Amino acid sequence: MKPLLARDITLGQDTLFDAWLYSMLMDNNLAYFLNPHLIASQEQLGFMVQREEKGLYLPCSDTTFALLGEKDPKGNLQKQYNRAWRIICRLIRQSIPDPAIRSRIFQFCRLRFCQYTAQRTLLPSRLVKRMTDLVLKQSFSPLEDPWKEKRRNAVRKHQALMQREEFSTSLDSVNGDFPSKRISSIRQRLNGLEMIRLFCLTVMARDWEDNPPDKELLTATLNAAEDTARDFLTLFSESGKRRATILYLADGDGSVYFDLLSIQALIHMGHRVIYAVKDEFFFYAPTIDDLSEDPVLERFLGNAKILHEPTISKNALLRELKANDLLIISDGTRERLNLYRVSVTFARAWKEADVIVCHGWRAHDILLDTSSEFTRDIICFWKDATGFHISLRKHAAASHKFSERDIKEQAGLIIQSMRNAHKEKRAVIFYSCIIGSLPGQTSQAIELAKTFVEHLRKKLDNVLIINPAEHFIDGMDGDDLMYMWEIVQRSGEIDVWRFQSSADIEQSFALLGRKVPQIWSGKDATYSTGCTKEMHIALDVQKGNPEMQIIGPDPKLFFRRGEYGVGKYFDASIKKN
Repeated sequence: MKPLLARDITLGQDTLFDAWLYSMLMDNNLAYFLNPHLIASQEQLGFMVQREEKGLYLPCSDTTFALLGEKDPKGNLQKQYNRAWRIICRLIRQSIPDPAIRSRIFQFCRLRFCQYTAQRTLLPSRLVKRMTDLVLKQSFSPLEDPWKEKRRNAVRKHQALMQREEFSTSLDSVNGDFPSKRISSIRQRLNGLEMIRLFCLTVMARDWEDNPPDKELLTATLNAAEDTARDFLTLFSESGKRRATILYLADGDGSVYFDLLSIQALIHMGHRVIYAVKDEFFFYAPTIDDLSEDPVLERFLGNAKILHEPTISKNALLRELKANDLLIISDGTRERLNLYRVSVTFARAWKEADVIVCHGWRAHDILLDTSSEFTRDIICFWKDATGFHISLRKHAAASHKFSERDIKEQAGLIIQSMRNAHKEKRAVIFYSCIIGSLPGQTSQAIELAKTFVEHLRKKLDNVLIINPAEHFIDGMDGDDLMYMWEIVQRSGEIDVWRFQSSADIEQSFALLGRKVPQIWSGKDATYSTGCTKEMHIALDVQKGNPEMQIIGPDPKLFFRRGEYGVGKYFDASIKKN
């Protein structure tokens, strides 16, 4: 029987359900094994979603998941499909002026809509994405964006709103009744009031852009939001808290101007912000091009750094965060937030953030109305018929963030052991070896490395051998470990850098009293993308420390491989020309 909650999805217990689920993933183009270059790996997904060993994440609410496969053709799932159809009809009507072309595309989309929804396994959000693709590819050149001017007009309308005297007055006014007379407490409360008012304006922007409220309605709306968010007034500026990194997600309601006002306020409080927008057209959602081409937004952004790279390393992202209070990135998609399809840059931004801030019913649907758990705290604010709402969803209890400081402390302990060895006149050897490049062989790789290093320790006198296989830290993924090891490797404390050879592997199996399995035959460090990265580092370090010896396969044999796999321990494939 199909579970009703996402957290209850477990593979391997019911073959009929497993078959239905795999079919549903294929229908939504979310199956990693079919599109590994488009779909996030489980390791990358693990940056954002707290994964169970045999569980599965779905980019939808529990409500939508429960509706999938329902028998009632007029039920709530069909209502969501019908809403998607109305969105597509509006896109066709408003963006295609030629009646003949409009009619042809409309009829074609109607046929495809019926086919897509016949099986009742397609997520409504994916249906909108798929139907949007059909319209755009038949009507526009790849560089055209049918909603660009609509978004620009919205920005100007929202700018005009904030230039109205009643808006500036209501946003800045406070009464003198504070529960504490301490400056720090008053500052916290003022910061909280400012953020809640900006959040409220953000979600009201579309409603008010053509019908601005009078002063009484504006004041009443802001006061109601403050009452609702009373418990959140100190959330962003609690005294004693370190500077936070905030990933702020744009919504599809066209409120980018108010997003940037909120972000400026957060930066003024001392936080760093990563603002994630859409890669390309998604109706009123701001795109990466909007922020680099719209003159109003350009002036608003000031010295913000726009990262256009869809794939960025952990090191590079941390460098950018140190140098910039505001980074602009794309989530890599043109659809509602779908963690299976986001870019590597977005996934790493989520991983490095302390909190995720998002708004709108779409974000509430995906991130709050699901039993799946996430790796970071999520603050979501939205409005509905009853008014303004804000909620904090805590990160999964099992999730742990290793901060840059945590990782540097771990690296520092290893470096100190190397310095102590030098004080004792011992040589330091670093051993780079295959760990995760062979699927399903990680445990075997660790055993081989430990066996061979123990053999070296018995054979070599007065040395300290650093074996990464002995320094796994529970909860650290491949990105964290590679970052930690690079700090160690660039410390200048290595005398001999040894890379695993095929002879090392053969000797390790011999020491274990076993023949070399076929999967390990002929393997060496050149087979590992992680070791390839480390060879680049070793050659770079050797330039500054010519006395360091590099032992192992010829460096030229390493450079067949590219970056290590995202979140993995080293398995990425050889580059193909």
